[in-house]
Amino acid sequence: MLSLLTPLPLLAAVSGCGLLSDDAAGRGGGRSFTVAAAGDILMHPELVDQARKDAKRTGKGVNGLDFGPMMAGIEPVISKADLAICHFEPVMGPANGPFEGFPDFQVPPQQAKTIKDIGYGTCSTASNHTLDHGYEGVKRTLDTLDAAGLKHTGSARTRQEALTPLVMDVKGVKVAQISFAYGFNEPHPLPKDKPWLANQQDLGRIKAAEQRARKAGAEVVILSLHWGREHHPEPSSSQLSFARQIARNTGINLVIGHHAHVVEPMEKVDGTWVAYGLGNQIARHEVPTGLTEEGVIAWFTFTEHGKGQWEVQPRYEPTLLTIPPDAENVRDGGTAAYTDDDVRDYRLLDVPAALRDDHGLTQAQRARLRLAFERTEGTLLNRGAAADGLKPLTSLPE
Repeated sequence: MLSLLTPLPLLAAVSGCGLLSDDAAGRGGGRSFTVAAAGDILMHPELVDQARKDAKRTGKGVNGLDFGPMMAGIEPVISKADLAICHFEPVMGPANGPFEGFPDFQVPPQQAKTIKDIGYGTCSTASNHTLDHGYEGVKRTLDTLDAAGLKHTGSARTRQEALTPLVMDVKGVKVAQISFAYGFNEPHPLPKDKPWLANQQDLGRIKAAEQRARKAGAEVVILSLHWGREHHPEPSSSQLSFARQIARNTGINLVIGHHAHVVEPMEKVDGTWVAYGLGNQIARHEVPTGLTEEGVIAWFTFTEHGKGQWEVQPRYEPTLLTIPPDAENVRDGGTAAYTDDDVRDYRLLDVPAALRDDHGLTQAQRARLRLAFERTEGTLLNRGAAADGLKPLTSLPE
């Protein structure tokens, strides 16, 4: 049975990889800091039900929901980064609901505390779902993130907020995050009287946002970009083209992609690292595909070599969301008892840590984790990123 209710020990999770501090500073570099980023956080109704069940077990949580046990498995990695960036895709609802899934998401605000507790410091909020509940939804989402102590960018409550860059001090380096989405789901266009409500993808707008961040003192600018085709592990031609426009026409130091709900490759484009898509951090689609439960934590070490010159070393840590059987996917249509290979709970796992620490995994469960690692690795590397230095943060255990 695979059911991790407590975080994997921090020391065990990071001691074996030898890369969290990396070796860039040891090669004569100057200031250095690390960034962790992961895929879409999208709490579908089944995950809300899991949080309700976990709150009864733990006696913790807020208003009967505890998202901590579900996401505890990635805390050792996320919390170790100097800056951890989440991608919050949906809209926050009221604490007591009602909550909604696809197509117009409205999710429990209780999850903001968990996002903060596992180590995230900031979230991108521009996605195709940002406007699902209009201005009030945007305001409620940002108010909730503020209350949890999470910074955010990509949507705004006022024009002034939209024009104010998010610039953070990360180990003495001024780091900006900007966030844009390709568009917004119908029937929820940008309101004509509030065109600043959320950032829509456009090279000119992205350049202007970078320039505002630079004027505000940013030494490094990271772009979170909601783009591409859902459920396609290969980046689209428009993604490839736009990545090259960004690399050639802006000074952006790193591009972090979302939206596909599956992992897409990473590639160094004209000197700029682009993660086309980090898959889902945590989501439960109506029809899980296997790929939609696999994600990746991207880890980047920034090291200064000369004034204003930043080397970026990328690493990756595959993740997997375990899904318990339900009436649609158990072996005999919903009446079978759990077998030894069936998981009992939704749990987000750090794949190499789960394999290394075992926790009573069956042979089938170990095989599933190895598949997640190897498939994620193959996808990430299939545009030649290994030649430019992309490596695992933690090697696949033997």
